[in-house]
Formats: sequence, structure tokens, C-alpha cells
Amino acid sequence: MQVAAVAVLMATFWISEAIPIPATALLPIVLFPLFGIMPIAKTTGFYAHPLIFLFMGGFLIALSIEKWNLHKRIALSTILLVGTSSSQIILGFMIATAFLSAWISNTATAMMMVTIGMAVAKQATAASATSENSTFSTALMLGIAYSASIGGVATLIGTPPNAILAGVIENQYSIDISFLQWMIFATPISVTFLILCWFYLTRIAFTPEFDELPG
Repeated sequence: MQVAAVAVLMATFWISEAIPIPATALLPIVLFPLFGIMPIAKTTGFYAHPLIFLFMGGFLIALSIEKWNLHKRIALSTILLVGTSSSQIILGFMIATAFLSAWISNTATAMMMVTIGMAVAKQATAASATSENSTFSTALMLGIAYSASIGGVATLIGTPPNAILAGVIENQYSIDISFLQWMIFATPISVTFLILCWFYLTRIAFTPEFDELPG
């Protein structure tokens, strides 16, 4: 009962941001010993779990990438390499988004790629004399959104549920999943779903109105 109460309190603070989110994450250190749920030594031990430090490393990598605009360079270089036809542009955005979301936050990746995608969509619709609500623009925006989630599956730090699953498996079954083992298993799945998603968006759901961008 006490654990449920703490969980509800943390969820309320998390949603309302009554206090900073990092401070909300530290509430169990105070409340668990106070309510007799768990000793402070055992509670704080969970904060030193190897997966927590793995996430910290991922956050540091993400901050470094964003500070030096490496994510934009990767995104634009990927798009330029893939090609200039409508389906190739969408594929380029999806590959860049998936790759970036494997290492940094899915949300941050999507937000960054959407701004670039909107600029490209506006230029493309103007050059091809199509509506701003064209199927190309729709497929491009959905491709960015879907590939941000698909790419997050590829690595252990791509999205929090990955590391949480690895931690549960380690605690319940004493099976330690390394970073490389996760990638060997999950990266092919991520690539497969990325291709399927691109094919569905560009060939079935939203076939672009033009094949090649003029000019």
C-alpha cells in the first residue's frame, strides 16, 4: 500500500512538474525508509545499478552530439547520400531518424528531424506545385515519427523500456544482456521494421504525387 502511495505521488509530481523531474526521481530515497518499505542502503543501491550508469553514458553522448550539431550533420548527410526522388527523400529521413534515435532520446530526435522535414516538405511542395497537405508531406512526417520509435529498439540505451527489460531479466532469471548482445538481436528487427514501414508509407498508404524533385 505504501509503495502504491509513493508511486501515485511520484506520478502526480511527474505529470504536473510541481517539482523538477530529477527531484521526483529521488523521492524513494526519502520516502521508502520513512514508511518502512525498504532500508535506505538498499534503496540507494538501485540508483547505482549498472544500467543507470549506462543511461548516464548515453545521455552524455547525446549532449555531446547536440552541442556540436553532429546530429544535424548526420541527418543531412544521410539524406543527401540516399537520393532526391520523393521515396528516397523519405527513406533518407527515416534512416537518419532511426540511427539518431538509437543513441539519443526518441523525442529529441523526432523534434529535431521534424523541423528539417518541414523545411524540405515546404520546398518540395513549392517546387512540384503540390499542396502543403500532400501525400509526400504526410508520409514524410509519419516516417519521421515511426522511425524515431523503430530506431529506439536497436540499442540498449535507445529508449528506457529496453534497459528496464534487461534489468528485469537480470533480476528474475540471472541473465545478463550486454550492449552488443542486445544490438545483435534487436538491430536486425529495427532495420526490418524500418524497411517495412517505408514501403507501406510510400507504396501503399501515401504514394507521393511526384517521383523526382524538379531542379
